[in-house]
Amino acid sequence: MSDSGLMDSVLIQIVLPFILSACIVISVTLIAEKFGTKVGGILGTLPHLIIIAFVFIAMNKGEDFAARAAVVVPAEMGINILFLFVFAHYSHQPVFHALGLSLIIWLILSSLLVLSDFSNIFLSILLYVLCWGYAYIMFENVKKIGSVGKVKVRYTWGKLAGRGTLAGMVIAFSVFMSNIGSVFSGIFSVFPAMFLSTMVISRREHGPDFVRGLAKAMIFGTPSVMSYAVWVHFFYPIYGIIIGTLVSVVLSVSIGLGILSIRHKLL
Repeated sequence: MSDSGLMDSVLIQIVLPFILSACIVISVTLIAEKFGTKVGGILGTLPHLIIIAFVFIAMNKGEDFAARAAVVVPAEMGINILFLFVFAHYSHQPVFHALGLSLIIWLILSSLLVLSDFSNIFLSILLYVLCWGYAYIMFENVKKIGSVGKVKVRYTWGKLAGRGTLAGMVIAFSVFMSNIGSVFSGIFSVFPAMFLSTMVISRREHGPDFVRGLAKAMIFGTPSVMSYAVWVHFFYPIYGIIIGTLVSVVLSVSIGLGILSIRHKLL
């Protein structure tokens, strides 16, 4: 590979995904703390990062590869919901205890997806629905978790940089993993970087009640991200990157905005 080709590869696989993802995660986490858990939680689960991930995965490996990588995303989003649920459940304990348990669950279940060489989009959607239903019923009917309103936070450059760096590294890594396989790439395209950083920081700054309310709102908002992967799976091979992305964005954001419009009744 020539020097210019190597530079283009690094730019597409690492630099641009990192910068875009970092900017987005910083903006969304500021919104979550400014407007409270209902708005912030749902806006935080609109398909910001996955759009970046799949555009660059398709640029790196092609539309058909990106469509195959999208198959595992609904199931992986279900696992991310369980990650959120476990963290929120143990949020009254030391933060690294809650984080460790939730990451162990995520790692075990994600490893099972890798070993299964997941390839059925409808089974993937079913697994997501089961995880979503379980977590939401537990929060709403069993634990009766309510939402939390606005909070006041003193922002620092270090705090914002830490959030953005984590998200940027994960999305850049997911694009890089497209060189290894579609399942790996799909899984890391929705690694819970946003969930992880927001949960840890929220637990330290606002306590367990805020964490539980925010986790509930995030769980309810995940259909937007899940549906984006489904649209990518079906539309990328037909329409290509540009049109396929635009159609997928419109459909998935419509779902997210629909959820946001009825949040007062359901959260």
